[in-house]
Parts: sequence; structure tokens; C-alpha cells
Amino acid sequence: MLSEDRYACLRLENQLCFPLYACAKEVVRRYKPILDELDITYTQYITMMALWEHRSLSLKDIGAMICLDSGTLTPLLKKLEEKGYVERSRDRDDERVLTVSVTEKGMDLRERALSVPGSVATCIPISPEEALILARILRRMMAEFSAQQQ
Repeated sequence: MLSEDRYACLRLENQLCFPLYACAKEVVRRYKPILDELDITYTQYITMMALWEHRSLSLKDIGAMICLDSGTLTPLLKKLEEKGYVERSRDRDDERVLTVSVTEKGMDLRERALSVPGSVATCIPISPEEALILARILRRMMAEFSAQQQ
């Protein structure tokens, strides 16, 4: 048994990454039926949240805010544009910069999305106090990871 102890670090139960992964996957799964009513995906939802807050952002800034690369964002933004929620345009001063702006229809979607956070909160089995603590820890981790990349 002693020789097996050297492999304890490889046990699934001793990993931080696995419960983070499993819980993130489950939380996003809980969003699905709620967001289906709005006809948007989870990644479209977080993109719209960034745009609702800022009204207009560059593709690069959206990617930084929601931790997605341009290869993932581009088709997602095309779909949001097809639905009439956003408009994409090139910056007048620098054609390389793609600016994304929320439309009036996109702002109307914000009204319809007001119930989403409360609906999801009822599906997550932790107290509001625990949720605040967890969010604070995860934001700190995200900030540290971001700082290490720079």
C-alpha cells in the first residue's frame, strides 16, 4: 500500500480541476432550457451580457472579457447578427479592428433575460453566501491566470 501512496496525486478525488470542470459543465447544462426560451446559447448569452454592459466593444475586448478567442467568437457573432441582436463593423481609423454593437432588438433581449440569473440560482445547490465566496475565489483565480499570461 505504501507504494500506492506515491500515486495519490493522480487520484481523481484529489484533483481540483475535475470538480471545477464537472460543476462548470453542470451549471451550463442548467442554463440550457432557460436560454432555449430566448433562442440563444450560453456563449451567446455571456457575449450579450458583455455588450449589454458596454453597448459596443471590439472583438478583441469581448474575447478578453469572456475568455474566448476570435475563432470561436466570429461564428457566434455572425449568428447573433443574423438574429438582429448585434451589428459588426470595421473601425474607421483601423480596418483591422472589428467593433460589435448591440442593437435595439438586442437591448430588448436584455429585458427578456432579466429572469435568467434568478432561474439559474434556484438550480444551483449552494447558498447565496457560498455563491459569493465561490465567485470571489474564482475571480481571484481568473485574475491570477490572466496576470501570468501577460
